[in-house]
Amino acid sequence: MDPFVVLLLCLSFLLLFSLWGQSSGRGKLPPGPTPLPIIGNILQISVKDIGKSFSNLSKVYGPLFTVYFGTKPVVVLHGYEAVKEALIDNGEEFSGRSIFPVSQRTSKDLGIIFSNGKRWKEIRRFSLTTLRNFGMGKRSIEDRVQQEAHCLVEELRKTKASPCDPTFILGCAPCNVICSVVFQNRFDYKDETFLTLMKRFNENARILSSPWIQVCNNFPLLMDYFPGTHNKLFKNVALTKSYILEKIKEHQASLDVNNPRDFIDCFLIKMQQEKDNQESEFTTENLVGTVADLFPAGTETTSTTLRYGLLLLLKHPEVTAKVQEEIDHVIGRHRSPCMQDRSHMPYTDAVMHEIQRYIDLVPTSVPHAVTTDIKFRNYLIPKGTAIMTSLTSVLHSDKEFPNPKTFDPGHFLDKNGNFKKSDHFMPFSAGNRNLSPSVFKGKR
Repeated sequence: MDPFVVLLLCLSFLLLFSLWGQSSGRGKLPPGPTPLPIIGNILQISVKDIGKSFSNLSKVYGPLFTVYFGTKPVVVLHGYEAVKEALIDNGEEFSGRSIFPVSQRTSKDLGIIFSNGKRWKEIRRFSLTTLRNFGMGKRSIEDRVQQEAHCLVEELRKTKASPCDPTFILGCAPCNVICSVVFQNRFDYKDETFLTLMKRFNENARILSSPWIQVCNNFPLLMDYFPGTHNKLFKNVALTKSYILEKIKEHQASLDVNNPRDFIDCFLIKMQQEKDNQESEFTTENLVGTVADLFPAGTETTSTTLRYGLLLLLKHPEVTAKVQEEIDHVIGRHRSPCMQDRSHMPYTDAVMHEIQRYIDLVPTSVPHAVTTDIKFRNYLIPKGTAIMTSLTSVLHSDKEFPNPKTFDPGHFLDKNGNFKKSDHFMPFSAGNRNLSPSVFKGKR
């Protein structure tokens, strides 16, 4: 048969399949823009400003609408009420994780970020409990954070107040806290192994945020037959997991069940406790996956927040002066800050919250999925449907935060200057799937 005819038949089949997939069951989902065959609504959504794209769509279709990434429908939650009703009020039904082809290749449904069902529940419960109650040996997470903060300050002092780009060292600090929690010890900032890990994490973050990865998620066959940055991503992930496995073997050889040193030790002890359970989720493969997940969960977001925080403090010297005044009054100049100081520093606490609200670092959380067919706001959302949350619509709500585009710590202060909590503060996600970097501080 003529190759051109074969190609034409294949394209026709793909087109018909796409049209069928987009129309079948569509009436059960919330309304949304009409998707194009095969590519869906990709051309109607700006990768550089997805929050604005969703905001424009919400003005037409309301707080609940459907967009298509390729042939895959994704229900978008826009605004605090919709997000709360889904992820908090119906948290169990919306607690699934939508699996995209790229994440499927890298995670293999292991670990804590992309797993589902019983595995996710057990690994998540264990991880949060271990991290929150981190009293391993004689050092808590707070001790490790304080140690790393001291090292970070010393690195900044070496600049002698001259202009510098702090991006690298601001990335090293949170990564080292996780290394200390997971591997027991921190690394020197010039350690070759540490530098290699940092390089891989940074490369992966850039690759995952690129349009090419979205193309691969929509057309997974491309990953097998075309060159691209996805191959570098897969290689980096494989090398990182290989290194983690080496560290696990070292821990196994020196494990003392009565004196766990770090997260890996605690997981290995749990593995021993469940060695007779054939259905246990506590396996070496899951340990590797969980440790690999902890790094992106706590490194990239924290380092970027620190970087933007410094920029905002430079841009708003009046805010910086008030923070310094409060630090001098509560902590002084001769000791390190601790978590107990937080309740006595309402203005500084408000500034930290406002930085995260203002920069809107994660405009949309990692997609959820519904775990069962669910009737939600008069729509029937089928089991497995991907759910995307517009966190921008929550953090920049003008109802909760007057002048949301303005950096103002007063958004988190009452009329008496006391810190004011806000249910709209969702910098990373909400509900059962929220594993924010704050767990490394023993607080969520």
